[in-house]
Amino acid sequence: MMEQDRLKTDGLPGSMHFVGIAGIGMSGVAQAAASRGIRVTGSDRALHSAENERILSSLRKQGIRLFEQDGSVYRSGEPLPEALVYSTAVEEDNPDFLQAPRGIRRLHRSEAITLLACNTPGERICAVAGTSGKTTVTAWLTESLYRLGADPGSLCGGLMNHFSGHDLCGNFLPGKGPFVLEADESDKSLLNYTPDSALVLNIGTDHYSREELADVFRRFLLSAKGPAVVGDRAFLEMGPSHFRGRDVTLFSADPGPDSLEGFPVRRLTSRRAAREGYFCSFAGSEEFRLPSPGLHSALNALAVHTMLTAMGYDSGRALDALKLFSGVWRRFDFAGRLASGAPVYDDYAHNVEKIRSCLAAAKPMAAGRIFAVFQPHGFRPLGFMREELFAMLEETLGPGDEFLFLPVFYAGGTASFTPTSDEVAASFAARSRHPERYRCVADRSEAEARLASAGGEDLVLIMGARDNSLSLWAKKICGTA
Repeated sequence: MMEQDRLKTDGLPGSMHFVGIAGIGMSGVAQAAASRGIRVTGSDRALHSAENERILSSLRKQGIRLFEQDGSVYRSGEPLPEALVYSTAVEEDNPDFLQAPRGIRRLHRSEAITLLACNTPGERICAVAGTSGKTTVTAWLTESLYRLGADPGSLCGGLMNHFSGHDLCGNFLPGKGPFVLEADESDKSLLNYTPDSALVLNIGTDHYSREELADVFRRFLLSAKGPAVVGDRAFLEMGPSHFRGRDVTLFSADPGPDSLEGFPVRRLTSRRAAREGYFCSFAGSEEFRLPSPGLHSALNALAVHTMLTAMGYDSGRALDALKLFSGVWRRFDFAGRLASGAPVYDDYAHNVEKIRSCLAAAKPMAAGRIFAVFQPHGFRPLGFMREELFAMLEETLGPGDEFLFLPVFYAGGTASFTPTSDEVAASFAARSRHPERYRCVADRSEAEARLASAGGEDLVLIMGARDNSLSLWAKKICGTA
């Protein structure tokens, strides 16, 4: 029996307890469960951290009761949960595991998402995947559908600005129309879905080799019951021959014919960077200003428009809707200015493609140097991408630019604790013709001391995933926290 069939047969539990509920990914699934009428509780080791208050306050307003991560949920008088939901970051010796009464079912977060997705009668599921950009595109597609009057639902890996507030965190939206789902390749859980429509943005090195990811994304696209949209380069890596007879539309940043291997292609027809913003156009549209800078933003807009038209929406109305996109929290957010006047931008960038896109977006905006501060989100991801990261930085960084490593963020779970940021920064410096551009700082205070040398024409980037305190720190150094 396939995993999806088993989960359909199992049905939804009446109650769920989320271990690590303050995380953006876990809190979204918790809200989705609560919206289905499931009784939800949660615990977190950072229950009282200021950086999590935005999410935790919203969960409380939705009637989700929160506990310390010490097993106290079982002694609270609450009915025992039927299922414990956890992520890979939760260790086996977690008190909520150790003290759980016998018979309580364990569900990995990916299984919980699959369970909810498999039990959504009447909803058309549009699943968005890709190494980079899937959170932004999930949010962009959701907001565009909302502005088109479609009453969409959504489960997103980031906080959608337009849907934050009114008791919602912003990473989940209840709706009766199409359900837009961010599909994660990191644990291959996207293969559990059979969406009505599917979108793959790109293939990069983050969790697996390109060859393995190409196979995963190919199988995901082939599972779609309806139209599929995919970036042209990813499509070529997946093998066009696998998609003969399928409803597939490609999108591309490159000039060329309007078909590739017999499949239609939507292309950017213009793009340009200016101090006042980033502008683009594609077939049938006039030039318009994007809500955030960079070629990656133009491609994301094209992907959204291509999917909307594939879903049957009028091209002109779809374009008008996507122009109004409000953005996603920590996606090139302006945090303020240093005392010197240098602007500071906060971004979730955490893999090579995202860091490259972030640097490319920043370059036209900086008359001077770029100071990029990066906090790796795990030891394994840092080790996996270190060679490609070095090659990209050597190609991308300009004269005087600096790339500062913060210590690796450790959220718990099994880890080798290698390589360290210090080791990677030292190896980059030893191999570079510009060794002065790489350094590892011991902590954020040391980073602040280094950033004090940034002048008014320079630009500062704060990058990293999983750690919500990065956003608060970016505002703190600007005096806007």
